[in-house]
Amino acid sequence: MTPPRRQPARRRTAVLATVPVAVAALLGAAGPTAPGTTGAPGAGDPYFPLSGNGGYDVRHYDLTLCYDTSSRRLDATAVLTARATQRLTRFDLDLRGLKVTAVTVDRTKAAFRRDGQELVVTPRHALRAGQEFRVTVAYQGTPRPVTDPDGSADGWIPTDDGAFVAGEPQGAMTWFPANAHPKDKASYDFTLTVPEGRTAVANGVLLGQRTAHGKTTFRWRETQPMAAYLATATIGKFQVERYTTRDGIQVYNAVDAREARAAAPVLKKLPSVLEWESELFGPYPFRAAGAIVDHAPDVGYALETQTRPVYDSAPGLDTLVHESAHQWFGDSVTLTAWKDIWLNEGFATYAEWLYDEQHGGRSAQQAFDSLYARPASDGLWDYPPGDPGGGENIFGTPVYARGAMALHELRRAVGDRDFFRILRAWATGHRGGHGTTAQFVRLAEKTSGKRLGGLFHTWLYTPGKPDRP
Repeated sequence: MTPPRRQPARRRTAVLATVPVAVAALLGAAGPTAPGTTGAPGAGDPYFPLSGNGGYDVRHYDLTLCYDTSSRRLDATAVLTARATQRLTRFDLDLRGLKVTAVTVDRTKAAFRRDGQELVVTPRHALRAGQEFRVTVAYQGTPRPVTDPDGSADGWIPTDDGAFVAGEPQGAMTWFPANAHPKDKASYDFTLTVPEGRTAVANGVLLGQRTAHGKTTFRWRETQPMAAYLATATIGKFQVERYTTRDGIQVYNAVDAREARAAAPVLKKLPSVLEWESELFGPYPFRAAGAIVDHAPDVGYALETQTRPVYDSAPGLDTLVHESAHQWFGDSVTLTAWKDIWLNEGFATYAEWLYDEQHGGRSAQQAFDSLYARPASDGLWDYPPGDPGGGENIFGTPVYARGAMALHELRRAVGDRDFFRILRAWATGHRGGHGTTAQFVRLAEKTSGKRLGGLFHTWLYTPGKPDRP
């Protein structure tokens, strides 16, 4: 994600994003597989305690959505294939707003109730630990975004010709029922029906489209594991470009006509950017790539939705490099707790520095020096990037810039040869899975043969401006 270019005049914390500290501690202690027969109402993340759910892992989402851009009404069915990780007499799904009309578990009607952002499901028969099951949810209504702790909009964001759909960190629940924490990744099928003349773009590969009776249906499939926050179903009047790179990657670009002229020279560089990043980080982790360039002036950010980032306006080259780098760092290798967000944003920011360095721009050292010259009172030093303190800070300057500075200090400490070996080993060794800061530190120490705990403690966890290196 690129940091917001514009901050709302008034910051508001979403009521659903926070719970009392005592409750958060309880959820964190219980974790996602708490004993008993009811799945926990959260995955135990201290920053977003109610995100995700316990007691099961989702294997696949099959989402069928019909969206009327005039009335902004959504009629949808979600089918989740999951495996119980404990005996379950009840479990939760994350779903905010929208009216649920029916729920079945393994084709048998199930009882359900709403509790804030939780859809609480009670199947007729208890689920055994290890049992695979299928839950179907029919729902409808007008999806609305959630306001994140930093004041930005997240989720299904209406536009003048459709919707800009960007789910980081908690917006997936605004448009489909999910186990919406990054720890639970799954494959996806999307069937998206919109008025004729609109295009609906999701993740992965386009399987087909057809138009009948004034409506067009698009079918998309993402077979690689994906966190719910990286799913999109962005809708608008788009100009579409399709091609296959020489590496066999299927590219699909959808661009709002109002942004097409500015976007064209940057999108032209996408294949070369992906090729450059593949040389550094290892093979591109997905079958598909591309961009969704919308005209959404009130959003203020771009997001690395898996395989096909969504941009609120024509991106600059630095933003393209950043969101493309996230396909390795954040999408393929996904965090396990939101406090580790620097593993996404610090890495993508440092990719920008490396691109500049290797394409005639300033060096990474110059980028580091420019930032380090900022006084101790500057916002760059407000909190440490390795644990920014709460959801309101995860997209702040320290996470991006100081996170990149931590990587540069690692590079200086171990040398270029080992540094680039570490980056590649991180991306390839955790491909399609998850990673933590502790695992990255261990990898760096093992690869370099050096003790690096002090370096990471200083740059990731120490408040204030570190002493000059």
